Amino acid sequence: MNWILLIIAGLFEVGFATCLGKAKESIGIVATYWYVGFLVCLTLSMILLVKVTQELPIGTSYAVWTGIGAVGTVLIGIVLFKKPADFWRLFFITTLIVSIIGLKIVSH
Repeated sequence: MNWILLIIAGLFEVGFATCLGKAKESIGIVATYWYVGFLVCLTLSMILLVKVTQELPIGTSYAVWTGIGAVGTVLIGIVLFKKPADFWRLFFITTLIVSIIGLKIVSH
């Protein structure tokens, strides 16, 4: 169950990064809504991360959490914000995914 919560926490990290990107593109009340979304996602992500670290090692939890956030944010950047999807970007995202899976496999 803790690994599922950790994945959800990582997805909320992607959410708060996405909200920041959308707020940057917005003005007025729309930007305010995106900043509220940022705060909600940030809060939920941190609460879940704290809960998970009570059972899983902090180093593994933090590495997986930031890895999910990094991979998800890059993918959102490619899809939503039209960032380039060149070979090296995709190559290093793939190595990051493999590393996250490796941490899961070797964690007790």
